[in-house]
Amino acid sequence: MPKVTSKDGTVIGYDKKGQGPLLILVLGALNRKSQGKKLTELLSDRFTVISYDRRGRGDSTDTVPYSTTKEVEDIEALIDALDSNAYLYGHSSGCVLALMAAIELGVKVRGLALYELPYNADIYAQKVSQGYREELARLLSSDERGKAVALFVRSVGVTDKQIAAMERLPMWKGLTAMAHTLAYDTIELMEQYPALDIKSIDAKTLVLFGTDSPAFMGDTAKKLTASMVNAKLQPIEGQSHDVKADALAPVLADFFASITMQQ
Repeated sequence: MPKVTSKDGTVIGYDKKGQGPLLILVLGALNRKSQGKKLTELLSDRFTVISYDRRGRGDSTDTVPYSTTKEVEDIEALIDALDSNAYLYGHSSGCVLALMAAIELGVKVRGLALYELPYNADIYAQKVSQGYREELARLLSSDERGKAVALFVRSVGVTDKQIAAMERLPMWKGLTAMAHTLAYDTIELMEQYPALDIKSIDAKTLVLFGTDSPAFMGDTAKKLTASMVNAKLQPIEGQSHDVKADALAPVLADFFASITMQQ
């Protein structure tokens, strides 16, 4: 398995497949590189696709203290090792990291596609999110990893009965091993999102949402598109937050290919 070393010495493991322009998949909370396998396969006939373990997950190491700048440096290390620039696809909280990379890395980010950045601007929703972040921080500080994972998956709609079933499966051990990274996604990244200088991003951007997702996902996508200077909005019919690779891949391929043709 190939690896690169980030600026602070953190080792980032990744999978690589295909030929063509570099496309890096930036996945969200509790995701490992394996979650990008099917999307990688569907895009690899037109792109060199990288699915990587973000720091603290899977085959990547971690270095404390955490900072979002370090995560951007991880993306830069991948780009520098494999090409001079890259397309980025961000999913969920990975959208925020992809936006940060576009801001901080400039021309190294050739284009962006963002699927369902999970920010709800509603006042009540913000209060609920703040309560979640405080409880998550408390659980992680006392190393209650299982409870932290349960708190997160419950917040995205998993029932207590489903959680009880998940706890009996081998996958639960892997999720609890990554529990500390929930602070990276749902505290660090999401708290910084409202203050990002999004208007400074020149890269062409496709903002996506599923028509079967909660309404706030579409609202956030529309507001994000309107706040960017070079973005367009596209719904994907019949999809939810757990978007199917078969539905997503053709949209990404056409968008990134159109940029390649214009450059």
